[in-house]
Amino acid sequence: MNITSVLSLLALGAVAGWLAGLITRGGGLGLLGNIVLGIAGSLLGGYLFGLLGLRPGGGWAGSLLSATVGAVALLYLIRLIKRA
Repeated sequence: MNITSVLSLLALGAVAGWLAGLITRGGGLGLLGNIVLGIAGSLLGGYLFGLLGLRPGGGWAGSLLSATVGAVALLYLIRLIKRA
């Protein structure tokens, strides 16, 4: 993995985490938290899309969609746990 791939992954994670914060009407988790949330969300989103037999498409748009859906799901779970 070269430096360009790492920077792309971090940028995608940050954007997906930020979008998830906006979608769930929260402020997100800060820059580092949004990056971690977005990267973890991309893994969960890919898994969820696979379970449903869906393919979001290739490139940035598909990756961003999958990561954002996963990040929203993770943010929802985090907020459920904080309430308990």
